[in-house]
Amino acid sequence: MHHQSSAATNLAPELEPAFRDHPTKLFVETTSRCNLNCVMCMKQNGDGASCDGDLDHHLFAALEPALTTVDALVLNGVGEPLLNNRLEQYISRAKRLMPAGSWTGFQSNGLLLSNLRAISLLDAGVDKICLSMDGVDSSTFESIRTGSELADLEHALSALVDAKRICGRPEMEIGVEFVVMRENLTQLPAAVAWAAERGVSFALVSHLHPFDDVHVAQCSYDLCTDEAISLYQSWKSKAELKGIDITRYFGELWHFYKSRSPEARAIIDFVAAMKADAQRRGITLDLKRLFAMNGERLAECQDVFDEAMVVARQAGLDLRLPEIVRREKRSCSFIEEGSAFVSWQGMVHPCYHLWHHCRSYANGWLHPVKPRAFGSLTESSILDIWNSSEFRSYRYNVVTHNYPSCSECNFSPCDLVQEEEFVQDCYVNTEPCGSCLWNSGVFRCLD
Repeated sequence: MHHQSSAATNLAPELEPAFRDHPTKLFVETTSRCNLNCVMCMKQNGDGASCDGDLDHHLFAALEPALTTVDALVLNGVGEPLLNNRLEQYISRAKRLMPAGSWTGFQSNGLLLSNLRAISLLDAGVDKICLSMDGVDSSTFESIRTGSELADLEHALSALVDAKRICGRPEMEIGVEFVVMRENLTQLPAAVAWAAERGVSFALVSHLHPFDDVHVAQCSYDLCTDEAISLYQSWKSKAELKGIDITRYFGELWHFYKSRSPEARAIIDFVAAMKADAQRRGITLDLKRLFAMNGERLAECQDVFDEAMVVARQAGLDLRLPEIVRREKRSCSFIEEGSAFVSWQGMVHPCYHLWHHCRSYANGWLHPVKPRAFGSLTESSILDIWNSSEFRSYRYNVVTHNYPSCSECNFSPCDLVQEEEFVQDCYVNTEPCGSCLWNSGVFRCLD
């Protein structure tokens, strides 16, 4: 029987996994060590994981009470899972405990995926392996994933395809992950075709999460929301038909009312009507950002995504794309689907955003991120931590979305979100979800 707090019983059925008496998905960091120096990784920004290590087998054993009911076990964090020599042991033990229909998998750079290692992993029972791929041009691939070559990825894929045949595991899924940046965006359709030809059945595409200010310009997503852009473009078209240039709004706004020309008053009145329409619909407009929006860049991204989807359909490949602008209707799949994240030290966290130290520039400005933990497996059981009042209250506050949207706030970045130690947001919430973009659909992961 599922135990739910009274506050959770009135939520929509799809939110129910967040309040079961066990997590539905477990993301477990088998190691934080890595054998690459990828330019977009949090480990390269000077404020990533302070120390590295591997998940000990005693800590993995502490997860076993939850493994009997999970739908998915994802065995990776900020490191390279294949560096942990116990990986196959963890997979085989989990597969013996997990219910029918569940799956286990991980993401990898593939450098250590030899023919023998691939066979070992499939014999252990792994269901999905997703390999990093950020281009089909060798120079682009190598510049992003320093220390790796496209030939390494090709060898890893070949090893997995052969292992599926040797081990009699045709159902095992091989995927690739593509992190979209300005420098590799146009390569996406060719990358999808290249991967499909080499036995890949699914591809995850995510926008770059900049952990350094120098990478902000590489982002291909826009911080305006889908509904704000739609409303703005509709009103902008109406304004143009009337000969009104609403982009002059801020320049005209500061003139004294009596000294404004009829043209200026028309601009200000038109924008006021647009803002009133947005307010009626519950849409927040960041006019400065909307006026400065690069429509050509967004159109290019959409065209590339559309082309990649055509290629994927023709190849029979499952392509999972991110949004190119933020969703107005936010949702946190990590919390809503009942996920928990476990670091290699055994600390239990709620989501990717609050798993490790980092300095995020996802909103275009510095946001120090500190991990949020609800307990340690060295001190409490995984189920006791999951069902603790603190963790349950956290999940309820997240799924009700009662938090600000910092990326569209005219006062951002404020002191509240730029403090080294986050205390509360402007809604007096202790969950730093307002500055997170995972809930807006621009970032994706293996889930």
